[in-house]
Amino acid sequence: MKLFAATLVMLAGFGVSLFAAEAAPELDPKYHDSTKCKACHAHIVNEWAGSYHAKSHYNNDEYLRESMDYYARKTRKPVNAVKVECAACHNPRVAVTSTDINYQIDVLMGLDENSKVNQAVADDSLSEGVNCLVCHNVDAIKTDLPPEKRGVHRIKWNPVGIMSGPIEDAKSPYHKTQYRDFFGKDPKQLCFVCHANDRSVENEVFANTQKEYKDTKKQCADCHMSPKKEGFASNLPIDNGKPKMRMIREHGFVGAHTSWLWEDALGIQAEKKGDSFIVTLTNENPHNIPTGFGARELILDVIYRSGSNIIETKSISMTQHYKDKRGNPTIPHLAKEMSADISVPARGTKTLKVPMVEGAGQVTFELYYRLVNDEVRGLLDLKEPQWSEKKLIGRTTVRL
Repeated sequence: MKLFAATLVMLAGFGVSLFAAEAAPELDPKYHDSTKCKACHAHIVNEWAGSYHAKSHYNNDEYLRESMDYYARKTRKPVNAVKVECAACHNPRVAVTSTDINYQIDVLMGLDENSKVNQAVADDSLSEGVNCLVCHNVDAIKTDLPPEKRGVHRIKWNPVGIMSGPIEDAKSPYHKTQYRDFFGKDPKQLCFVCHANDRSVENEVFANTQKEYKDTKKQCADCHMSPKKEGFASNLPIDNGKPKMRMIREHGFVGAHTSWLWEDALGIQAEKKGDSFIVTLTNENPHNIPTGFGARELILDVIYRSGSNIIETKSISMTQHYKDKRGNPTIPHLAKEMSADISVPARGTKTLKVPMVEGAGQVTFELYYRLVNDEVRGLLDLKEPQWSEKKLIGRTTVRL
């Protein structure tokens, strides 16, 4: 009995108490998943299907899955309680938006099998992660909440069957469509519902793209979707027997996983000063690089040559490291303290001092990006090659 009481006290310390959020309305089967959208919006659905929005689910993203499992072990929370926490952004249409000590006791006692929490996270309507209905079912964005309240907590949903979008005169025989400014005039508002104020369990902010953002005119969608271009949003023949041409964006939601996006994402220049080189990284983007998540990494490889022979190489890692409340290395979401910010600021520069090597006649500087640094990749035991792959940003050579 004493052991059981002690266990309850321990669990109470790890209970989840989330700000009340509006659970997504129950779906009619005809709006269940993206296949229902594909009949009219096939090209858009196909673009989205290759994105990490589409993979934003425990079963579809190794990094997300291993992070959730690691977080659950370290905080002694049930994995499904962690899934509900993360669902605020990764699966905002989840039917349960918070858990409490009662659910955790049920898990401990083996009484959770048919709980609302378990049913909610197992709902196959969530398997597509951030799909069409997550964005296009938003009625309003709540802007008066504390900054730590993100994702589903900042959303007011439309009734099922009403879709929001950027086209004021859109009509469909299958659903009602309503224009919203956060699509048409300032779509980054919708992006920052999730891509902002990413906090650890110790309330440390380890990623905040919204705060970094330095450009009020350029939209996130201009790079991560596409600039507006002529095309059609729906293939319905509503314009004299043809689809109506409009100004639309691609829906690939390209990001850090996309190699070509990194080509020349930062400028790199180097000059010799005394017995060293000053390497300047220039960021013309409206947000810092890296951004969006902790444990991202920039790598500067320095190659010293004499004639055609490589006489020495150096590799300089620029990343953040995280420690938990016990001072041990950890993942961003459990961080009590973090090392200094190493990112190149939006619309700014960062300089590095690199030593000269005697006998070198030319020195090449190659700048790379990696999704996860060695430390966090090791903690999570990530297996997929993409997490360790180096993506080339740019290079420059100084001849002496």
